[in-house]
Amino acid sequence: MEENKNNQITKKDLRRVFLHSLTIMCSWNYERQMHMGFMYGMAPVLDKLYKNDEKRKKEAYQRHMEFFNCTPQMTPFIMGLAASMEEQNANSEEGEFQTESISMIKTSLMGPFAGIGDSFFQGTLRIITFGIGLSFAQQGSILGPILAVGLFAIPSLLAAYYATFLGYNSGNKYLAKLYQEGLMDRVMHFASIVGLAVIGGMVASMVNITTPLQFQTGGTQLVLQEMLDTIFPKLLPLVFTLGIYTLIQKKVNTNVLLIGIIVTGLITSAIGIL
Repeated sequence: MEENKNNQITKKDLRRVFLHSLTIMCSWNYERQMHMGFMYGMAPVLDKLYKNDEKRKKEAYQRHMEFFNCTPQMTPFIMGLAASMEEQNANSEEGEFQTESISMIKTSLMGPFAGIGDSFFQGTLRIITFGIGLSFAQQGSILGPILAVGLFAIPSLLAAYYATFLGYNSGNKYLAKLYQEGLMDRVMHFASIVGLAVIGGMVASMVNITTPLQFQTGGTQLVLQEMLDTIFPKLLPLVFTLGIYTLIQKKVNTNVLLIGIIVTGLITSAIGIL
């Protein structure tokens, strides 16, 4: 990586991306989860690449304010990859680079990477390291909390640090080749499929809506939720999500939507519909 080009990302820039990524959970929210943290991680790169192009800089900031959720230790890889794509875009004529591919790659990677990261860092490493710390703490040793935090934090930080560079170098190595061989459209197509599958899985697992309604017919009690699960599992969460998506497409204010969801939930719960 060269150090002298204005539109060339350097090792120093990637270190700043890594440092910024450490705060990714500080602004977690229920609307877009880690989106502000991701954008803050990308800010050093975006400010440098689009320093002389305010329009494209604003577009890049908006691009990275989209929904994002992934294991924090795995996120720097995606940031590094996104940084390499932003670099290619900044060094291309406006409209030459397909900027939607950046969002598609992010969406397609965050699900699989979260699965790997949560299993290893949260489900395995954290359990082992805090178990070691707990055994010392039970004996009254101050090493208990120190080992618990240290043994978990050090591998996590090292993984995140090197993942930033690995993501950037992977992008630099393969993206240019994909464009030269005309394969980027195929990558975007497959990335969009994986991304939609990830979002669909998130709807099924994160939106929990059921109905307690029951009907008595001919001595038989019919439970509506069981019927719906037999015909179309997770139908109510899907209908709810599509409804909210439609309202968002119509530019309905987010605060209005949130208040509407709360009020609707209270009313339907009180009268026994949901």
